[in-house]
Amino acid sequence: MKKIEAVIKPFKLDEVREALSALGVNGLTVTEVKGFGRQKGHTELYRGAEYVVDFLPKMKLEVVLPDDRVEQAIEAILNSARTGKIGDGKIFVFDVNQVVRIRTGETGESAV
Repeated sequence: MKKIEAVIKPFKLDEVREALSALGVNGLTVTEVKGFGRQKGHTELYRGAEYVVDFLPKMKLEVVLPDDRVEQAIEAILNSARTGKIGDGKIFVFDVNQVVRIRTGETGESAV
């Protein structure tokens, strides 16, 4: 099993969720996060004062899938989250050694 973490632009969340749902992905965890990369933040004007916003709002998605579905999920995220502009985000893939469903005690892929 693999865990996919994707950091995307907030307005792309619904598109990515729909693309993953179309693949049959049942569970997804979403967290509102802030970060910066090559974008380096931006400058805003508020009540006549200029200030720098270093960290930009992003969404972090986490999903655990069987190995044979990972590439499809990556493609779905890439195609639905891409705008072609800087700051589109990143996808990270990790190995998952064990999963346990708390309610039933099921382990492995059946717990996902």
